[in-house]
Amino acid sequence: DGLKDAGSAYPAIDTAVPGVQLCEHLKHTAPLLDRCVPVRTVNHDVIDEHSAATYRMHTGRKVSGTVVYPSIGSMISRTKGSLNELVPNYVVMGNPSPAREPGFLGAEHGYIYLTETKSGPKGLVRPERVSDKRQKQRLELLDKVRSQYLERYPDNKQLQEYVKAMDLGFRLAGPEFMNVFNLDEEPSDLRNAYGDEFGQRCLLARRLVERGSRFVEVSFNINFVNGTGWDTHKGGQLNQHLLIQSLDQSFATLLTDLERRNLLDKTLLVISTEFGRPAQFDGGGGRGHHAKSFSVMLAGGGMKTGQAIGTTDELGMKIEDRPVSVADLFATMFAVMGVDPYQELYAGVRPVPLTDGGHPIVEVLG
Repeated sequence: DGLKDAGSAYPAIDTAVPGVQLCEHLKHTAPLLDRCVPVRTVNHDVIDEHSAATYRMHTGRKVSGTVVYPSIGSMISRTKGSLNELVPNYVVMGNPSPAREPGFLGAEHGYIYLTETKSGPKGLVRPERVSDKRQKQRLELLDKVRSQYLERYPDNKQLQEYVKAMDLGFRLAGPEFMNVFNLDEEPSDLRNAYGDEFGQRCLLARRLVERGSRFVEVSFNINFVNGTGWDTHKGGQLNQHLLIQSLDQSFATLLTDLERRNLLDKTLLVISTEFGRPAQFDGGGGRGHHAKSFSVMLAGGGMKTGQAIGTTDELGMKIEDRPVSVADLFATMFAVMGVDPYQELYAGVRPVPLTDGGHPIVEVLG
């Protein structure tokens, strides 16, 4: 039929975990796999809709017509609270989407969106023409105006959330957060080890975590080195190895960097997509979408690492043992991060379980 034979486009290589192999372009990650847990049997029922699948993998839920569910970053912000009020709890780097929103948890648990690694959000940087004295006068005037409105509308939740957002903005404008972007403080050999732009975002994520951020998402969805991104249905497949190599270098460096700083056991690393790829190539030389079995990589977090969870058939198309639902994956991540996966949040007065009936993967819990 003129199609390529089904199977991997790249040879496999051995890893630090006997019997578990990775793609040849993950050569830096392979010797570190004993610090990781590949979960090979994650599955859901969304096939060709990227936005719905992204929503599922960020919220753990199907899109609902009645409830706007929070993303996992917002849920961690809500359940874990703040370690340092001078840095954001929840940060997103890369193109944002509705899947990453706080939903019914409100703006207080929304993300701070970073567009670059060299400086903080533009709206938080005070113009040079505004002196300390003038800034103080502005804040005093603002405080009077806000107090008047809060007294006049004591039950207005939108106003209360807006005031909280302003307070957060003033706190984040301080040096504790802004100094995070001084990547030049890092040794040049370490910056080089992290690699390209995606790697520099991973380095920034480490600096944020060090200062107390609870959840940092580094989305690999902008400025693709292969020109097309991960959704390689046609010609992009030819240069997909460039993306894999970039991910490999950045992830391996982040893992070892955290380990050297004694932060790896306290930090859960997750590599995930919205769904996987089938073994079969299509007529354009690429692949379609496959959600019946795909892999998510976990690392660190004090887990029992050095094992792979789940098995599939030879082509990775059907699960043969240990299926892991998205809800199970979420329950596992919550448990590893010290959050009770069976607790409830509230959408108004309505109780909403933290996961959609998920259970942790007990094999990985330390």
